[in-house]
Amino acid sequence: MKVPILIPNIFDHPFTYDNNSLKLSEGNFVIVPFGSKKVTGVVWNEFEKNEKKFLIKKVEKKLDVPKINESMIKFLNWFSIYNIVPIGMSIRLSLLEQDVVENISDNNFIQYKITNKDLKNKLNSDQEKCLREIKKKGKNFNVHVLDGVTGSGKTLVYFHRLWEVIHKGYQALILLPEIGLTTQFKKRFEDFFGFEPAVWHSSTTKKNKKIIWRGVIENKIKVVVGARSSLFLPFAKLGIIIVDEEHDSSYKQDVGICYNARDMAVSRGFFEKIPVNLITSIPSVETFNNIIKNKYSISRLEKRYANAAMPNLEIINLNNKKISNKSWISNETIEKVNNHLKKGDQVLFFLNRRGFAPFVICKKCFNKFLCPNCSVNLNYHKKKNFLLCHYCGYKTNLNKVCKDNKKCEFIMCGPGVERIAEELEKKYPDKKIVIFSSDTLNKKKYAEDLIDKIEKKKIDILVGTQLISKGFHFSKLNCIVVIDADFTSHGYDLRSAEKNVQLYHQLSGRAGREGLPSTIYFQTYTPNDEILLNLSTKNPHQFLLNEIELRKRNKLPPFFRFISLIVSGKKEKQTIDEAIKIKNQIEQKVNEEVLGPVNSPIFKINKNYRCRLLIRSQKNISVQKKLAKAIKKIKISSGIKLMVDVDPINFN
Repeated sequence: MKVPILIPNIFDHPFTYDNNSLKLSEGNFVIVPFGSKKVTGVVWNEFEKNEKKFLIKKVEKKLDVPKINESMIKFLNWFSIYNIVPIGMSIRLSLLEQDVVENISDNNFIQYKITNKDLKNKLNSDQEKCLREIKKKGKNFNVHVLDGVTGSGKTLVYFHRLWEVIHKGYQALILLPEIGLTTQFKKRFEDFFGFEPAVWHSSTTKKNKKIIWRGVIENKIKVVVGARSSLFLPFAKLGIIIVDEEHDSSYKQDVGICYNARDMAVSRGFFEKIPVNLITSIPSVETFNNIIKNKYSISRLEKRYANAAMPNLEIINLNNKKISNKSWISNETIEKVNNHLKKGDQVLFFLNRRGFAPFVICKKCFNKFLCPNCSVNLNYHKKKNFLLCHYCGYKTNLNKVCKDNKKCEFIMCGPGVERIAEELEKKYPDKKIVIFSSDTLNKKKYAEDLIDKIEKKKIDILVGTQLISKGFHFSKLNCIVVIDADFTSHGYDLRSAEKNVQLYHQLSGRAGREGLPSTIYFQTYTPNDEILLNLSTKNPHQFLLNEIELRKRNKLPPFFRFISLIVSGKKEKQTIDEAIKIKNQIEQKVNEEVLGPVNSPIFKINKNYRCRLLIRSQKNISVQKKLAKAIKKIKISSGIKLMVDVDPINFN
């Protein structure tokens, strides 16, 4: 008897095999011969569309693994069509390096076992109201947005909802935008529930991934907290999906297989027929538009927990404030910070630039040090004493020779967090100062120790990038200084205003979470900037309404669909010529507006030149189907790569 077997590879269809008298059904895992190898495959729900006669090989073995649910198969089929991804690559996302886990001892699941701990964290009346509204939506598919000011106790609300879901035997998935958030979140989860959640992200060890994968498919693990990729775990009995900080652009995967994990979470909820809760302090434009159209329901928490006040906002106009030579912090800012330090407050200096200086030039020959692989500046990292490319990872030292065969004399242009920290160490030699960025939090043990020290007030001053704006709770942090609040938006990024409002709204929410007076100070040369004014009015929803009107008027998402095609290659002329050829062929097959090609704003990354095409269409999935067919018929030249990004967020 013939069976369709999907192989986790770049193929866009299952292959036909003989079942070898094995009792097989849709979703079973099997071992099959494929070429000269034996590979893991999944019994799929549709056959390869091929009228040619070919030799049919036999399935060799049925694996002792629970099968994938029908709902998961339907979701992956849809995911493949929507994101224009070969279905074989979609199933690969659900496997462990193209494999599965057959046997694991139950002892590995002890820490994940549900306890019967009583709920001690009581909700206030506003939280109770939101919880009732969420529960009222029922257990079937719906999307409900919990929109609350930072520090209003949104997490506590959905923890209460999760407690009910998992005690009825269902599983839960909590998506977080950054893996750096999982350490503090895991501790908070354990305090509330009395057991560990399974944590899944790129830094999870292979051993733990095997345990979690098997525990999830057997329903022995009830709660997974994870980054984007956890969305593809083969849950046996998924009952709810929570997307925390739903507005965060980190949910967008824009390398390899491109997808938006928030949007895919909503789709998986649809196929699983379960509720999806989106948690936010300021919704994305897409989510806000769905609320307006009544596609999503909403509950709001408009006050901070225990009626704690939101931080005050003060603008420090650098046009008429004195800044000392070789300094990036005004004298007025230092006076404000001194007052906070005297009161025992923790202080955060925020600058969204890693390293010491964003670029370096020689003052004798005026040579600017660029990455040889990418069309970007090299950033100087003083602590490790090297120049680093933040795109391809290229490193080089500062031993550069000038035109006169003598050493270059360097000028460090602009500040990064290391430079701000160095300045603060000179001003406050008796204070404990640390940098909080992806460079310093890349080791789990260090990250855990640092967060613990901040919570215990063993750190006086933090210098951080945008990583610190995302969901951390530091009770003594009552002063935030934004070093550079000049919101120069890139013309190629249609979401720059939205991202800035969300970032600084989130950032301000880190301050004053325990009810003490707090202030966020914005150093700026543009005090009348529209984004700053939006922040100062503390009415982000008005900004969203204005942004929606702007997008509608200009035929931009969420009212129109964008699909980005990135053509890349080692040779500049060939890449440009290929992009023109691809555009001409797509225009013949797809009756939609095709913009470009244009050189990407960052034209070269990792030795590859990059051109962009942008398809603008009405919002329906038929354009993806037509485009997928068109791409299959295009003969891509050797040395050229074509990447498709549906609903792009990053236009670099």
